[in-house]
Amino acid sequence: MNAPIFTGNYDLDMEKVRKGLEIHSDLQCRQFLLGVTPLRAALVFVDGLSDKEFIDRNLIRELMKGEYELPVTTDFIQNRILSIGRLLQDAAKEQWLAKVLFGYTMLLVEGLCEPILIDTVLGGKRDLQEPETEGLVRGPRIGFNEVLADNTALLRRSGETDTLVITKRTIGIRSRKLVAIAYFSDIVEPNLVQEVERRISKIDLDHLPESGYIEQLIEDDPLSPFQQVQNTERPDKVIAALLEGRVAILLDGTPFVLIVPTTFSMLLQSPEDYYDRWLPVSFIRLLRFIAVGVALLLPSIYISFISFHPGLIPTKLVISIMHTRNGVPFPAYIEAIVMEVAIEILREAGLRLPKPIGPAMGIVGGLIIGEASVQAGIVSPILVIVVAGTAVTSFTIPAYSAGITFRFLRFFAMMSAALFGLYGVLMFLLLIASHLVRLKSFGVPYLSPAIPYRISDWKDLLFRLPIGYMKRRPEMLKSLDVIRKK
Repeated sequence: MNAPIFTGNYDLDMEKVRKGLEIHSDLQCRQFLLGVTPLRAALVFVDGLSDKEFIDRNLIRELMKGEYELPVTTDFIQNRILSIGRLLQDAAKEQWLAKVLFGYTMLLVEGLCEPILIDTVLGGKRDLQEPETEGLVRGPRIGFNEVLADNTALLRRSGETDTLVITKRTIGIRSRKLVAIAYFSDIVEPNLVQEVERRISKIDLDHLPESGYIEQLIEDDPLSPFQQVQNTERPDKVIAALLEGRVAILLDGTPFVLIVPTTFSMLLQSPEDYYDRWLPVSFIRLLRFIAVGVALLLPSIYISFISFHPGLIPTKLVISIMHTRNGVPFPAYIEAIVMEVAIEILREAGLRLPKPIGPAMGIVGGLIIGEASVQAGIVSPILVIVVAGTAVTSFTIPAYSAGITFRFLRFFAMMSAALFGLYGVLMFLLLIASHLVRLKSFGVPYLSPAIPYRISDWKDLLFRLPIGYMKRRPEMLKSLDVIRKK
């Protein structure tokens, strides 16, 4: 057995605390006598991280005013003196300095070799607000924040149930943080939960500042450009995924929650798809799939037609295009690359600028650069239309990370078109399709339910049937309870 960290000898134990005080100048130590007894005691906490008002009211006052009989034991202090429920177990006391530096308060009492760690972490948190990256016209106006306890509470508030299981563990080597795994025990397949826990347990980084680290470390194919783990700030989206038989991963310090397994169709679906009537929603969802194709392929098709296959364009249209391209010194590929790079730079600049001027910068910059480029004869007007249409359609993708993927792949499609024309575009599509067919997310095919073909899951794919017809959970998740509506 390991030797105890503290001995019960108050002077020796305080010497260990003083060594911590010498290294960490923000540590505070408040010494006093325990009640009317001659026993010396000390509270050790961090200035600024620990709640001083809570310490003064619930700790120092309670410990100093009582009339206690000797001997005083750890159980007596925990069960009879401290009227608080936020006490750590013995297993966590070995890391007392790390806990205190995180905001906990340690109580040392003369004669006791077991310190008591009390959760006094100061609140300092952002209020629950509407998610900025996933705005909706109709739906809940609340999103996750950076406090794990608040985020798990939001999941609990979705409805009264005892089958929503939330398990927590710590990850990180040097800087340890809490991570939570949430699922419905009577719905999710047990093997999926075990696989999620196994992959998380293998993470051995020093520090995980954001859930994006976990996302990249647990996905099936890290070299794939497509995200295999969905992230969201919306509690309603997480609950809907859990009710399908998926698993959510929450990390302390970030509002982005991960959902696994993820399929391609999930990236083009919005929570608002289920809040409105099925006919208009189905139309909008179909438009999203079309918009993805336009955002990915429109510039490459333009390059193919102009450079290799002008005969496929109607005669009047090709004459008009050739007339607008008179005087343009660059081939179609070069002018398309120049404009696409300019648009991406403007988009990135708009994100980094202060919010009041960011959107204006993107709009004004795009108009000025497009108009000036046409007037200077660098690009043709038809290309400005193509690039603008591509930029607009890329904003229809609900998942921002998925939008980045398609913007990235667009350049490879343009390169293929510049080399081989429409044949290059087709080869590019076949390459992407073959990759997506092989790709999996936690054992679930990425293109499910399209490939492999599951007709029952098509009720919520390209179109969304009325809620009353969607009585079964997705077959691809192999849920324990397959019936959604009884």
